[in-house]
Amino acid sequence: MMTTNPLIAAADAALSLPFRVATLSPRKPTRFDFVADGAQCRALALELGLSRVDSVSFKGEIRPSGKRDFTVVADLAARIVQPCSITLVPVKTVIAEQVERKFLADFVVPDGVELEMHDGDDAIEPLPEVIDVGFLAIEALALLVPLYPRAPGAELGEVAVTEPGVAALRDQDLKPFAALAGLKAKLDGQNGGEGGNT
Repeated sequence: MMTTNPLIAAADAALSLPFRVATLSPRKPTRFDFVADGAQCRALALELGLSRVDSVSFKGEIRPSGKRDFTVVADLAARIVQPCSITLVPVKTVIAEQVERKFLADFVVPDGVELEMHDGDDAIEPLPEVIDVGFLAIEALALLVPLYPRAPGAELGEVAVTEPGVAALRDQDLKPFAALAGLKAKLDGQNGGEGGNT
């Protein structure tokens, strides 16, 4: 499910590809093949805070479902560039994802409930007068952009912070089973290194 994100409003206007529901065929799919041009890619990069958007395509169809409902099924493909979250060097990401959105004529949003869409969900929304597949492409891409891109080999350095006179807690201490390993070593020391139960 979704809520309109003001961050992508301007890009939505630039990449808009609307289909009026009243004109959609109730019997067969309405196909579309959306490919962003250079100006649209630049607008999208600006709105999503990316260094560059090299390409975006959104190819699929609007399928009639039941008497009045519709489902959008499309393949999103994009190539983007953003700074590494550690080194700031450019990181290229290739995105390929199938997007599915269901629009129900009789779906009513309960009062006080905000619709949200999460990556991987089959979103169900009220059927609007216009289905804008350009907007759907932008919103899906915004959800798939890596939050913390990393260049090959880029790693965070170990941070050890503690009070004076106290041993620092390091990354290895937080790894799975580190506490159990420490307890086992302590018990082995108490038992003289012998294994088994006594």
